[in-house]
Amino acid sequence: MNSEMDDDQRPRVLIVDDETFYIDVLVGALNERYNISVAKNGVQALQRVASGKVPDLILLDILMPEISGLEVCRKLKENPSTADIPVIFLTIKSEVDDEVRGFELGAVDYITKPISPPIVRSRVKNHIALAQSKCVLSDQNRVLEERVMRRTDEILKTQDVAIVCLASLAETRDNETGNHIKRTQHYVKLLAEHLKDHPDYCDYLTDETINRLYRSAPLHDIGKVGIPDHILLKPGKLDADEWDEMKRHTTHGYEALVRAEQDIGTTTFLYIAKEITLTHHERWDGSGYPEGLKGKAIPISGRLMALADVYDALINKRVYKDAFSHEIAAEMILRERGAHFDPLVVDAFAALQSEFDEIATRFAD
Repeated sequence: MNSEMDDDQRPRVLIVDDETFYIDVLVGALNERYNISVAKNGVQALQRVASGKVPDLILLDILMPEISGLEVCRKLKENPSTADIPVIFLTIKSEVDDEVRGFELGAVDYITKPISPPIVRSRVKNHIALAQSKCVLSDQNRVLEERVMRRTDEILKTQDVAIVCLASLAETRDNETGNHIKRTQHYVKLLAEHLKDHPDYCDYLTDETINRLYRSAPLHDIGKVGIPDHILLKPGKLDADEWDEMKRHTTHGYEALVRAEQDIGTTTFLYIAKEITLTHHERWDGSGYPEGLKGKAIPISGRLMALADVYDALINKRVYKDAFSHEIAAEMILRERGAHFDPLVVDAFAALQSEFDEIATRFAD
């Protein structure tokens, strides 16, 4: 135990006391089992901790010149790198108030003077063992948390792959591309980020909800897989019956997600996906479909998706129309403030026009 390697492997104990007599007693009691360092005042103690190897435990006298043991303990507990070091106070029996204050500051125990070497050895051994156990447990928890995070990430990626594949299938039938999915989900996120601090939206648009909106937005048109090709791909204007059938893509998608929910159980993600799928064609003035919802009766998710979907439809060619420029599309969106779209969502779009144009360019077909 006298070799340098053995000495380094022993737990480190810092003794802080301004009286040589007590230092000698403590060193004599602990020297065989522990790597001992000594400080004769609070300033020196803090220097020892900052400049050398962090001790596994500190025996700290309360009454010292310059800086009291209580102040040293407070400084140690305020520093994240030393906050977990067990501190045992050395007191005299009359220092009851100091002992209480010491526990409030984070000390784990106290030893009264005159010092009993057997008690010192027992207390030091127990608290170092407890600290080591906490450290091991903390390491295990960190490993478990990392595993859970990796597994959660894998699940989310798998879910995203399934979402994109399903959405891409629906968009392919509609003669559109996967880039429509990318563009609209970025539009939705852009609007949500801009509105999240607004009093009317802040309770709903948390960071977690915005992430779910972004991930579920690609599902908005999955119901189109249930629309016959002669209607979905018709280059001309739809007649009344055909239009009624086209409008059913909102309920087709909603019902598909409801069935999935019944099979696997409900989740916040599915709840938002159902909202977007069902309500992204509702209009602020109540003239939309499928339920004719009006104003704030339309879920926020549907209001955001409505503008994102219309803007992208305007600036891209469809079987029934040519593409409009960003400028013309923006004018058309702004004219629909309070009619087709939530006024506040249109205001957000007005402030974000250059960002919308940039997204459209970045993910152009």
